Amino acid sequence: MAQPFLSRKPLPNEGKLPEQELDYTKIIKIIGSRWYWIAGTLIIALTTSFLYLWYTPEIYSTSTNIKYDEKKSEFTDMVTIISSGDRGAAKIQNESYVVRSREVIIEALKKMDWQVSYYFKGKVRNTETYPNKPFLVNVLNKDAYRPSNLFIFKYLGGNDFTLAYPKEGIIIIKKYQYNEPIIIQNFKFSLDKTSSPNEDSEYSFKFNTEEELFQRIRNGVSLNETSKFSNIASLSITDTNPYFAKDAVNAVAETYLNYDILQKAKSSDQIITFINNQLSRLGKEVNLSATEIEQYQKELKIGDIDKYTSNKQLFIERTETEVYDSRVQLLNYQQLKEQISNSDNSKNLNLDIFGSVDPMIGSLISQYNLLVFKRLDALSIYNENSPPLKEINNQLTILKNTIYKNINSQIERLNTQIKSLNTRINVFYAELNKLPTASKNMEVLDRDFNINQKIYSYLSEKRLEAQITKASILSSASIIEPAVAKTTPISPDRVKIYRSAWILGILVGIGLIFLNRSVNPYIYDKETVESITNVPIIGVIRKYTDSNDKETKEILTLLKPKSIFAESVRSVRTNLSFLATEKGSKVVCITSEISGEGKSFVTLNLASTLAMIDKKVILIAGDLRRSKLFKVFNVKNDNGLSSYLSRQENELSRIIHSSSQKNLDFILSGPVPPNPSELLYSERFTEMIEKLKLSYDYVMIDTAPVGLVSDAIPIIRQSDINLFIIRAGVSKYNAATIPQRIEQEYGLNNTVIVLNAFIEDALHSRYYSTKYTGHYNGYYYSDYSGYSGYGYYSDDDKKSWWKFWKRSKNNDQA
Repeated sequence: MAQPFLSRKPLPNEGKLPEQELDYTKIIKIIGSRWYWIAGTLIIALTTSFLYLWYTPEIYSTSTNIKYDEKKSEFTDMVTIISSGDRGAAKIQNESYVVRSREVIIEALKKMDWQVSYYFKGKVRNTETYPNKPFLVNVLNKDAYRPSNLFIFKYLGGNDFTLAYPKEGIIIIKKYQYNEPIIIQNFKFSLDKTSSPNEDSEYSFKFNTEEELFQRIRNGVSLNETSKFSNIASLSITDTNPYFAKDAVNAVAETYLNYDILQKAKSSDQIITFINNQLSRLGKEVNLSATEIEQYQKELKIGDIDKYTSNKQLFIERTETEVYDSRVQLLNYQQLKEQISNSDNSKNLNLDIFGSVDPMIGSLISQYNLLVFKRLDALSIYNENSPPLKEINNQLTILKNTIYKNINSQIERLNTQIKSLNTRINVFYAELNKLPTASKNMEVLDRDFNINQKIYSYLSEKRLEAQITKASILSSASIIEPAVAKTTPISPDRVKIYRSAWILGILVGIGLIFLNRSVNPYIYDKETVESITNVPIIGVIRKYTDSNDKETKEILTLLKPKSIFAESVRSVRTNLSFLATEKGSKVVCITSEISGEGKSFVTLNLASTLAMIDKKVILIAGDLRRSKLFKVFNVKNDNGLSSYLSRQENELSRIIHSSSQKNLDFILSGPVPPNPSELLYSERFTEMIEKLKLSYDYVMIDTAPVGLVSDAIPIIRQSDINLFIIRAGVSKYNAATIPQRIEQEYGLNNTVIVLNAFIEDALHSRYYSTKYTGHYNGYYYSDYSGYSGYGYYSDDDKKSWWKFWKRSKNNDQA
């Protein structure tokens, strides 16, 4: 076997890849090449947004402002109004539970017309007509079970209409008249005419339940601070009907203020009841003390005894005052203890009635009251046996027990203190033994009477204060101004949704472009090849875009010699002539990684262009397995290369055929042999090549794919020039590494690359551009991108009217 002839001189940059830099213009072109993808995703996003807005009910929010401050009555100077909690931000937070409680919302519903809801049937959804009523539904038996289904009303003219409703899976349609009783499942109602609806209009109505309306209001109501550290809160309700939201806000606000007054009145009633019980007991003690004094005076037949003026008497009076204060505190704790004993976890505890309490007890009571509010709020969602309610009840029980223990501790302390004070008083009185017995006994009776009388008077004053307080109770909050219906929806936000659709549509379109690029495994442009291998490219052959018959017309350079395709083939021919210049006759091997990359196509057209410049060319079908060269020349493949190499044909001239083109001959592959690789390795093949070199300027061998079989290896090793074909859009990235691997494995430096079937498609082009500066000494070639329209090619693109006008203007100026 002949040794390979090293015909290509190493280039100065042989050991490194060409320098490439990021080309932002290409990035813009990549995005612009598939602008219709972006337009498509944008249209889809905008259409989806439009449909979403069309089918999604609009949500409206209506609010009123509530100001929190202690309303004081005209008796402010005489009494202190009892308050059930702190004010300010903490108050607003606590009151939000009250506003959303079942008791407040159910009471608010009584102020609204909620029994029946009326709807207008639209193209997409039904719209509630509240507060307008196209007709009036009168419930004739209010205690009967109300059907929950929707009734469809259709006006027939005059007093006639039809009602359609489901019954046992069947739609029932019946004709009725206004004011006619309608009975459905023992439920009786009638319709009154309020207006004359259009005959084409269709309405519907349904009977509401208290629970449905409660959930509707509760899910939308909220109470929040208007600003930090402010005592003004915003009570708002969101709903699909702005007028319903307005009425609901006003009703809830009014009910909430009444609820506040009612709760304060309950506190006053609780205090008055306790004071009455204490006064009843103390009244008996005062009367008993007065009776004892009167009887004692009658027994001794004496009048009033002069009061002591000594220091001992002053000490006794001071100590008695302390006893009095302690007994008042004792009453306060006893009242709290009674509240706790009677508490059912539904009412808050009054922190301060007759005087101050221990700070720890006050803190525990505040925690207890907050849990009571939370329990009221939870009752609107859960039942009594639910885990959340059980957890809150357990916490309340623990707090009550803790408060109860602390109160008992304070009561025990006060009883001990009172006992100690009484002991001191007894000591003072023991020192008065020197006084007359009558005076001493009378002083004892006066002491008991005075203490009981003072406490009785104090409680009588407190009862009067509580009665005055109850009569003059005002709510701790006030409505600044009633709510009005706001017909501008808060949701969905059309501007925001359409803006998001624009952004999302564009980003998704761009994302699809780069996703398509990221999953693309194929080579599309020369920059990609240059980024993978340093084997030089000697040309880029454009894709032949016109229709052609691949079986018979693959020599396309003859069909359109002035086309861009033909010119790109000539560019390869020119660079090919600069390879192995020292050779008089050149052996050119054309191969690729796999079939379908255009080896035979490039070989035919390249051979044709060489023949056109008076170069004698012979084309050999070196693929002994699947050659199709005989179809191109329309010759039978009965005798050819395989016949000659296997010595079935001894005369070389008998397998050489002349084509219709001058200077172009060819040898067919012949019948498929059982040992194609061995035949190509034979000395007979080498001898044949040497004989052909004597008669032809170019011996071009179309071989089998080097990536699939090893048939091409012996041809590659003895060729002067090896053309490796990479087809745009068909060859994968790995194909660009094969030429360099072959050179390194067999010690060659005569391999070059031809990029075949190139077409301008920015989508898969590389982001980088090759810098042909410095010491780069490759081959000049053009991919003929962007050069159409200058009149040099027969397949120039048709000019647009604005380009034609611009060209005409430039010609006129020239």
